Amino acid sequence: GWLPGGVERPALIASFRGTVPQGLSLEIGDTGIFPSNYIHLKNACVKNKGQFEMVIPTEDSVITEMTSTLRDWGTMWKQLYVRNEGDLFHRLWHIMNEILDLRRQVLVGHLTHDRMKDVKRHITARLDWGNEQLGLDLVPRKEYAMVDPDEISITELYRLMEHRHRKKDTPVPASSHHLFVQMKSLMCSNLGEELEVIFSLFDSKENRPISERFFLRLNKNGLPKCPEKPERHCSLFVDLSSSELRKDIYITVHIIRIGRMGAGEKKNACNVQYRRPFGCAVLSIADLLAGDSKDDLILKVYMCNTESEWYQIHENIIKKLNVRYNLTGSNAGLAVSLQLFHGDIEQIRREYTSVFTHGVSITRKLGFSNIIMPGEMRNDLYITVERGEFEKGGKSVARNVEVMMHIVDSGGLILKDFISFGSGEPPASKFHSFVLYHNNSPRWAELLKLPIPVDKFRGAHIRFEFRHCSTKEKGEKKLFGFSFVPLMQENGRTLPDGTHELIVHKCEENTNLQDSSRYLKLPFSKGILLGNNNQAIKTTKESFWITSFLCSSKLTQNGDMLDLLKWRAHPDKIGGCLTKLKEIDGSEIVKFLQDTLDTLFGILDENSQKYGSKVFDCLVHIINLLQDSKFHHFKPVMDTYIESHFAGALAYRYDLIKVLKWHVDRVTDMEIQEHIQEVLKAQEYIFKYIVQSRRLFSLATGGQNEEEFRCCIQELLMSIRFFLSQESKGTSALSQSQAVFLSSFPAVYSELLKLFDVREVANLVHDTLGSLPTIIHVDESLQAVKLQCIGKTVESQLYTNPDSRYILLPVVLHHLHMHLQEQKDLTMCARILSNVFCLIKKNSSEKSILEEIDVIVNSLLDVLLRTILEITSRPQPSGSAMRLQFQDVTGEFVSCLLSLLRQMTDRHYQQLLDSFNTKDELRDFLLQIFTVFRILIRPEMFPKDWTVMRLVANNVIITTVLYLSDALRKNFLNENFDYKIWDSYFYLAVIFINQLCLQLEMFTPSKKKKVLEKYGDMRVTMGCEIFSMWQNLGEHKLHFIPALIGPFLEVTLIPQPDLRNVMIPIFHDMMDWEQRRSGNFKQVEAKLIDKLDSLMSEGKGDETYRELFNSILLKKIERETWRESGVSLIATVTRLMERLLDYRDCMKMGEVDGKKIGCTVSLLNFYKTELNKEEMYIRYIHKLYDLHLKAQNFTEAAYTLLLYDELLEWSDRPLREFLNYPMQTEWQRKEYLHLTIIQNFDRGKCWENGIILCRKIAEQYESYYDYRNLSKMRMMEASLYDKIMDQQRLEPEFFRVGFYGKKFPFFLRNKEFVCRGHDYERLEAFQQRMLNEFPHAIAMQHANQPDETIFQAEAQYLQIYAVTPIPESQEVLQREGIPDNIKSFYKVNHIWRFRYDRPFHKGTKDKENEFKSLWVERTTLILVQSLPGISRWFEVEKREVVEMSPLENAIEVLENKNQQLRTLISQCQTRQMQNINPLTMCLNGVIDAAVNGGVARYQEAFFVKEYILNHPEDGEKITRLRELMLEQAQILEFGLAVHEKFVPQDMRPLHKKLVDQFFVMKSSLGIQEFSACVQASPVHFPNGSPRVCRNSASASMSPDGTRIIPRRSPLSYPAVNRYSSSSLSSQASAEVSNITGQSESSDEVFNMQPSPSTSSLSSTHSASPNVTSSAPSSARASPLLSDKHKHSRENSCLSPRERPCSAIYPTPSEPSQRMLFNHIGDGALPRSDPNLSGPEKAVNTTPSSWSLDSGKEARNMSESGKLMSPPVPPRPTQTASPARHVASVSPSPAGRSPMKGSVQSFTPSPVECHSSGLMSNSPVLSGSYSSGISSLSRCSTSETSGFESQGSEQTIPNYSVSEEPVRKESKTPPPYSVYERTLRRPVPLPHSLSIPVTSDPPALPPKPLLVRPNNLENSSRRTEQVPRPRPLPRKVSQL
Repeated sequence: GWLPGGVERPALIASFRGTVPQGLSLEIGDTGIFPSNYIHLKNACVKNKGQFEMVIPTEDSVITEMTSTLRDWGTMWKQLYVRNEGDLFHRLWHIMNEILDLRRQVLVGHLTHDRMKDVKRHITARLDWGNEQLGLDLVPRKEYAMVDPDEISITELYRLMEHRHRKKDTPVPASSHHLFVQMKSLMCSNLGEELEVIFSLFDSKENRPISERFFLRLNKNGLPKCPEKPERHCSLFVDLSSSELRKDIYITVHIIRIGRMGAGEKKNACNVQYRRPFGCAVLSIADLLAGDSKDDLILKVYMCNTESEWYQIHENIIKKLNVRYNLTGSNAGLAVSLQLFHGDIEQIRREYTSVFTHGVSITRKLGFSNIIMPGEMRNDLYITVERGEFEKGGKSVARNVEVMMHIVDSGGLILKDFISFGSGEPPASKFHSFVLYHNNSPRWAELLKLPIPVDKFRGAHIRFEFRHCSTKEKGEKKLFGFSFVPLMQENGRTLPDGTHELIVHKCEENTNLQDSSRYLKLPFSKGILLGNNNQAIKTTKESFWITSFLCSSKLTQNGDMLDLLKWRAHPDKIGGCLTKLKEIDGSEIVKFLQDTLDTLFGILDENSQKYGSKVFDCLVHIINLLQDSKFHHFKPVMDTYIESHFAGALAYRYDLIKVLKWHVDRVTDMEIQEHIQEVLKAQEYIFKYIVQSRRLFSLATGGQNEEEFRCCIQELLMSIRFFLSQESKGTSALSQSQAVFLSSFPAVYSELLKLFDVREVANLVHDTLGSLPTIIHVDESLQAVKLQCIGKTVESQLYTNPDSRYILLPVVLHHLHMHLQEQKDLTMCARILSNVFCLIKKNSSEKSILEEIDVIVNSLLDVLLRTILEITSRPQPSGSAMRLQFQDVTGEFVSCLLSLLRQMTDRHYQQLLDSFNTKDELRDFLLQIFTVFRILIRPEMFPKDWTVMRLVANNVIITTVLYLSDALRKNFLNENFDYKIWDSYFYLAVIFINQLCLQLEMFTPSKKKKVLEKYGDMRVTMGCEIFSMWQNLGEHKLHFIPALIGPFLEVTLIPQPDLRNVMIPIFHDMMDWEQRRSGNFKQVEAKLIDKLDSLMSEGKGDETYRELFNSILLKKIERETWRESGVSLIATVTRLMERLLDYRDCMKMGEVDGKKIGCTVSLLNFYKTELNKEEMYIRYIHKLYDLHLKAQNFTEAAYTLLLYDELLEWSDRPLREFLNYPMQTEWQRKEYLHLTIIQNFDRGKCWENGIILCRKIAEQYESYYDYRNLSKMRMMEASLYDKIMDQQRLEPEFFRVGFYGKKFPFFLRNKEFVCRGHDYERLEAFQQRMLNEFPHAIAMQHANQPDETIFQAEAQYLQIYAVTPIPESQEVLQREGIPDNIKSFYKVNHIWRFRYDRPFHKGTKDKENEFKSLWVERTTLILVQSLPGISRWFEVEKREVVEMSPLENAIEVLENKNQQLRTLISQCQTRQMQNINPLTMCLNGVIDAAVNGGVARYQEAFFVKEYILNHPEDGEKITRLRELMLEQAQILEFGLAVHEKFVPQDMRPLHKKLVDQFFVMKSSLGIQEFSACVQASPVHFPNGSPRVCRNSASASMSPDGTRIIPRRSPLSYPAVNRYSSSSLSSQASAEVSNITGQSESSDEVFNMQPSPSTSSLSSTHSASPNVTSSAPSSARASPLLSDKHKHSRENSCLSPRERPCSAIYPTPSEPSQRMLFNHIGDGALPRSDPNLSGPEKAVNTTPSSWSLDSGKEARNMSESGKLMSPPVPPRPTQTASPARHVASVSPSPAGRSPMKGSVQSFTPSPVECHSSGLMSNSPVLSGSYSSGISSLSRCSTSETSGFESQGSEQTIPNYSVSEEPVRKESKTPPPYSVYERTLRRPVPLPHSLSIPVTSDPPALPPKPLLVRPNNLENSSRRTEQVPRPRPLPRKVSQL
């Protein structure tokens, strides 16, 4: 509602959500009509009306601050929880609650003034603590209230900040310290008696105790006797000075037991208790200094060996004289807790309330503390009972002496309760010493305090009684003597301090000593005896010693003092007393200060002539005494005396002025100046007396003699001026006197002001200070004192008055100027200047102030700037104390400069600029001030939390710069253009805008609002100024291109839209001018790109900036002639920004992931290809390298470093230091890189690449004859070869990842990549990893190509599936017998192409048989770079898609399944499987047709007439399918045989079921006659890697053996070395396998090629009879093997060509060839060890060949004329490939091996794979059977079918071998390579599938056209041999 009286409308100060019933949600600032009971009116005032008006509540500013601070903390506090900073979270919560609580107290307002101050102190302490913990700004305060920087001068603000900072930073070392002691217990095995424990502090240096004692009693258990009274067992030893915290101060603990004389006496011996020594412990205070508290220390307790040494046991322990003491017999330990407190005792009471609330006794130091306070009342007499000398007294042994002490008053009564044993125990009336056993010279050294009141002191005495303690039955104590000592002498002097030897008066044991008057007349001390020896003493042999020490503020022991105070009684002694005064101890004088002063002025009044100068000297002595720190606190006593008690109205007239002037006049003549210096030092109080005396006189006489008094003073000051103006060379006594005078002169001003008016005093002071010698070579110390004097003058009351200030200012500035010019006493100068400016508030526009500013500007501005430049350019001092002082000085000067500039008005600036006579002067000034401003902006100028100070400074700087930029424009443009000054200006403006403290975006909303309200956004102001100055430059702009591009770019990157809009157009201007100058803007481009990288990596810039940069500049250049090149520049820069922003975002992540690496790769390529920036390129290479190392991608790291390596040559060109590389030659750096890369290839198990580099570097070493390194390199190379053979390498999986949607970073957006997985990483794990890297991404669940909507979606979609690598067709993979360890490398390295299959149905899907319509879409992905490379993933460059028909699909599925079976069977045979389950499951799955539709489905689909008629072109494929089915049957049969051998008992029933089902399956395949012997020898598949003929093109031969029909398997690639379940048996399995990974059989599967079966062929199918061999028969023979090694059933295995080599089967050649042809290159001969059984020999180096059991099998075969013993032709030596050339011979008896009797001949052909087990007992194998197993043999893709013998003598007529065409895209030799040839036998077709053929076999393999057209590569691709035009991948082989 509207408030009456024109009050502002109410505004909402907090938002309200309105979630309550009938709630209305409101936002801050809403206005309207509200119910009055909902409104709380708050009084406020509005400041700065308008856009930025501030409504300030008129409540207490502390409350306002609390409210806003708590709001800020609230949000940050929650963040602490999120960041898991639990500790600070809870502490802050606690503090916030405390503040709220205190706030309530303040708001209620019922607090007293003092309590309010206290509460505010607590509040501000907590606010500051919280701000500091949260890293918020330091708040300047004055009396607990926040200070507005505009309300006070900047120097004052600086001081407040400095004070708060110091308070927080460096605690002032405390001058006093206090030791807290708590007694816990005494741990001891056999106590049983009560104990007394006495603590005290002992100075081992001076051998004396320095504190009183802390005394407590323990009970029989060793625990404190009064546990309910903590003050009895804790004590605080107070007032230790810093000098007493050293290692030779010890805490000593003496323990006295109370009980029987001997510790082990019988209980009933006596009932009298004695105090007896028990033990002692010590601890050095130094142990406490390290840590402040020591809880539960256990001190060892020692006992002296002889009791007589007890008095010094602690000294012995300290000195470690361990012969004199040892551990107590009971092995006691004393448990104490100690803590050291520092600071004022009151403050400690507040801080450690827990210590004081329970109560603690205070133990004082002996005597007065270091500082004596007036009014301190003490009257303590310390008595130490030292020792005694006694006679035996007629005994045979020495006595056991106990001393008992009483205090007896003047009336003879015993004083009660004035004997204190120590704090912690109330005083007692008598004291018993401890007893030493049989000792006539006992030493006790027990200290007691007697706090006797002064009134009881006079007439009192102390009596000591001595008793002998008997140890007999009764145990009574017998008195035998006494001593006494009076406390005061007759003349009023107390007992002097020191040791007194007292007389022991003998007496009887029953003597009554009650009547003291009887013995008081006796002499008491041996010292006194000499004085009054009027009484006869019987004996003086016995003595007793005590030491006394008085600590009293009332009584004196000094006779001279007493004489002076009683001067009237002895007028004759006055002169002597005055002279002796100087010798009296200061503490005695201050005790009686007032009385002494009265005495002096009394003497002066009565006879001033006689004693005037002596009294003056005494007065000077007393005044100077009070300057001593010990008596400092008595100055107020003196002041009070002068104000209230001084009554000498004539003193000034007679003496004080006169004597003072007399002294001053004599100064210059006197040689010895000590006395005069004493006088000058006392001038303040002398003046006080003079002034007070004059005032008293004026009051008494009504102001008479005023003129006379003024003249006296003037004369005195004239004398002083003359004395000051005297110059003296060097450090003479005179200059010391001048120094003494100056140091105390300012104290006189206030006294003079009491009598004269301000201007008079100011003139007097001006003249006096003006008379000082000005030359600089005056003594250093005098210079300092002179400045101090000026400093005090400025701080004095005189200076605060504007009238007097105007008079004093010139002289002050004059001296300051001199010092600053010489750079001397800067600390003092800074302080004076600060004080000068503290008085000048902001906006004080009074005329006087403006005039003062004029004076200061003229005098000091220039020198002030020079001083700041000078100090900031000095190297900072190293010591921390020095550095702090250094920073203080700098800070103070800076605050002075800022103060001055803030006070300057337009007029001042104008005058200043006009005052320069020449342009050069002005130029120097401007350069100087710009440089100073740059220094002020430095972040280290002020501590980091001083934002308030920084903002004030910036405000002053920007105001000044705006004034000065006019001068720049007027004076330094056009013909007067000065580059340096303009450059300085722009540089200053840029760093001004970039300051951290102006980046408002980083502030909390409330702080940002405050800054904007107070100062606006200073960056924008400065930005506009830069723009306008730039526009003024005209053609001079060219001077600043390209230098200013970087700085301006940095400014535009600040996220302030207005600033960006102002500054970005400057780039257009720069491009324009650069275009005019050189016709292009290459320079601009280069600079922009360089700077962008460094700035963006620092975190500057954002997406908005990129868009803004693009749009503003494109708009600007629309009309330019050079528009096109401009657009391309802008596009390049924008694209670079995209990449840099992505890079920066990725780098913010924690761990290294693919995103970071991908991003770095993208950026690195951009720098190389598009920008050609080599240095940036190399930098990013190393960044990428570091990322890879961190992620342990060692192979990728090596490839990355290779990029840099490739840029270098093996030359001696010197290279500069760069990144982490030292200065070195190019050769050295390349060598280092090579070694690093090799090491990384080694760690990444990429040893083949390492070997190539080893060779490269070895060549270099060799060329330099560096054999030492060459040897090392060769050894390294050898070790890498060993690793290849010996270590296991895992083959990684590969995954295709598509990133779709606009939310992905630029380098990933809508692209697809192939990624190399980590070891052991399967699809699910990889998918999870990707989703973790992109937490916002959605995983797509299908493998289809996404459509445009997904590309354009504002989201992230990930599409991931596994792909199969297609290796480059390298000869290694086709070679026979190379170990797997070697091949595995080539299968997964240097891969460009990957394959992925997706099944689908074409046409109508047959529900009965889905295989009829199941097509496969096969996608090949081709990458931009081969994997592995510099990244784990590369982008897909293009994709090729082909479709495979259902029939091709079926063929591939069967091939894969057969392969899987072979693998499992082989693993099972070689015992590689732990259990047989996988084999069982696989057999079951294939045999049981119900599982996957079975082979029957294929028969139904493809073997029906309908299909064959409809698809005539598929004839050979159908044949192939048929072969595969039969082959599968054969493998299954063999598998069952193996299974039977290994199957466990409990699975026998399942096995039987499988065998039964298998026979059913055979019959369904139409296989009538099968070998009956299922127990045949199992096939050995060495190393678990049987070959499958995945891409075979096996020759089908007609009965007459002439026609070859080449067939193409549907598998895509000749050298695919991986078996992937993407060859599908059904649609489902296909999809699963591709989305989730490879099936379990994805281990190395080799290509198998069917070849003519070597089983017996019926004569109708036999080979052409003209096949002969020219090899000698011996060459065709089988090797002789021992019987034991005959190929038993378990041992039959694939021919060596059929399996990869591995560590287990290291030799690749076949036995026959190895025996017969060593020149093949295999050194090892076959070994046959009779001691090995068959299966073990599988591991032998000689792999066994297939064998037929001798005899019967041979006979069976020969009967049907089917025996073969093919010759083994010698291997051609010159061929590049080690393919074996083997010919099979026609069946004729002559061809039989001569050794057939002993060993069945076998075909060592690389293409054989006969399972003798499956056929040995079968008399005739049908053709279908023989062709069925043919595909177990293997073919290599790059073998040729050409029959040129190439170096071998044999001729092989009419052999036709089919060869499959090879994909031409592969980057390998042409497919029909002449390097290898293998001859294959024809394979007969089953009758059912025979196709009539022509009679002549072709001489060459059929043309590729015969291959099915829908294979993966189309015919056109296949015919072109040229590899696709792509920059060659960097293979290591090309390094």
